[in-house]
Amino acid sequence: MHNRSDQFSKNLLRDGLSLVSAAETEVEVLAATQKIDVYSVPDPAREAERAGMGLLGELAAEPSLFEPFHRTPSLRQVRRCLRKQLTWHHELERRARSAAGSVAPDEDTDAPPQPAVDFPALVVIGTGRPETVLDAYRCEPVQPGVYHAVPGLVMRVVVLAELPRTRGTLLLRLLGSGRLLRDALADLAELPDDAWERSIAQPLLVHFRLGGQEPTTDEEDEVSAEIRAWFEDYERKLRSEERTEGRREGRDEGRREGRDEGRAEEAARAVLTVLRGRGIAVPDVARERILAEKDLQTLERWIERAVVAASLAEVLDGPS
Repeated sequence: MHNRSDQFSKNLLRDGLSLVSAAETEVEVLAATQKIDVYSVPDPAREAERAGMGLLGELAAEPSLFEPFHRTPSLRQVRRCLRKQLTWHHELERRARSAAGSVAPDEDTDAPPQPAVDFPALVVIGTGRPETVLDAYRCEPVQPGVYHAVPGLVMRVVVLAELPRTRGTLLLRLLGSGRLLRDALADLAELPDDAWERSIAQPLLVHFRLGGQEPTTDEEDEVSAEIRAWFEDYERKLRSEERTEGRREGRDEGRREGRDEGRAEEAARAVLTVLRGRGIAVPDVARERILAEKDLQTLERWIERAVVAASLAEVLDGPS
């Protein structure tokens, strides 16, 4: 998987799964010239978060290889994924033996029992329904858009076109194209700003819209166009929100100015009240000057002076 659409798929799966597992891309399978697209190991401490991730969380309930395809995967492509799965399990067993200091069974007939290693699941994701794959591995539907192969294979097949349009399937539907992707992008835009799906998907959508200046392939032109359209809508929405926020801030600023003016008027009248109480005459010109003053610090200073001043001049102009 080398083009931007494929890189986007791998990064989206990795970053989403990283919320609840240790997920990495381009995992080398040492015994073969293959790489796992995304390998995920669930974190038991994040079980509650995983339960809230919808379908992706369900698929990540056990150690799993995730293999997303931009189109409908063929039987040959799925067989290559199965080879990764088997080879990776062999590698996990080798690592477990090495960590335990034991040897392989065929190296010593008296070797102690081997460390137990869970067989990793394989999750194949594609846009359309792969009939040859479903028939070859006797896959049975377990929920809309999700099929399980015969138990010994531990393989799940996800058909994006058959997934229900719900929030629980959103992150997976973003791996689609055409109308699937358009609907998923529209659903993403409707989520609250603090939605976890937004925090995962939006940075990647922006990155793969802006970061790839290399020529695109015919296969990814459609996806790139969808993401570009989404990004332009996203930019327009941001600008609209900024304008709305600016107007709101302007209204808030107006309210603040009104409150400040009200406090200044009260302080000015307090100056006049103190002066009147102390028997200090205030000519009309001075009265207008006091009422016109809007600086609260100045007015507060005049109030303090008026309490002890012997004349109006000492209040307005300070001690001589």
